[in-house]
Amino acid sequence: ISWGLAEFFVRKRKMALPAIMLLVSFVGGVFFFIVSIFGGVSEQAFIVASVAAMIATQCHWRRFKVPVTVAVGAASCAVLFSSAIYFFFPNSKEWMEVIAFFFGLLIFLFAMYWDASDTQRTTKRSDVAFWLHLLSAPLIIHPVFSSLGILKGNDGLMLMAIVVALYILMTSISLVIDRRAFMVSSLVYVLYALSNLIENYGVVGSSFALTGFFMGGALLLLSAYWHRVRASVVNKLPNGITAYIPAVRAL
Repeated sequence: ISWGLAEFFVRKRKMALPAIMLLVSFVGGVFFFIVSIFGGVSEQAFIVASVAAMIATQCHWRRFKVPVTVAVGAASCAVLFSSAIYFFFPNSKEWMEVIAFFFGLLIFLFAMYWDASDTQRTTKRSDVAFWLHLLSAPLIIHPVFSSLGILKGNDGLMLMAIVVALYILMTSISLVIDRRAFMVSSLVYVLYALSNLIENYGVVGSSFALTGFFMGGALLLLSAYWHRVRASVVNKLPNGITAYIPAVRAL
């Protein structure tokens, strides 16, 4: 049904939101249909379902060329290899965050490949890169912040300093590649850590509000001066790097 609807809404009408939703429902339908054949969730089911989802994604891409399709295929590939690793090495469960981080880096490099092929951001290749960056950001950021114990309630001035330093690093990467995905993805962890810190130092009732106010104000300023700040960062980079990233816009 999703494929049939895509023939009208995507091929003929060129509608963006239906294209994304119909892709997700098509690939998701294939994935969960295969899982249901196995009678439930298992490593074997996830391996076979991931292969089927990758094939379905490839067919959909060849027919409709929806930019998010490549990211869905990359996610299916990550699920396939993660399931295979867990199936053959059951004790690798405690290493899943490291594996996720590794796949995040691979997808980020894949996104940079697409980005480098369209530094002017004028073709679908740029849109493909956008969705790949959106996928890679949480895969990279979540394991890093989780290893610090942020989600387990750990706090303290030293930990907060590390979180802020990591956030500055993620923001710098976002500036260089001109993609806000890393900055936004890591924002959740920074808000959580800052909120806990303020709460522990006595401002219980308004800790999250204060955190949101200061972080929101900082992001607003950065958004307003994004291109100016980006220019100051990119102009310090060597030509070997700037050749693969979007040029700085004229101020």
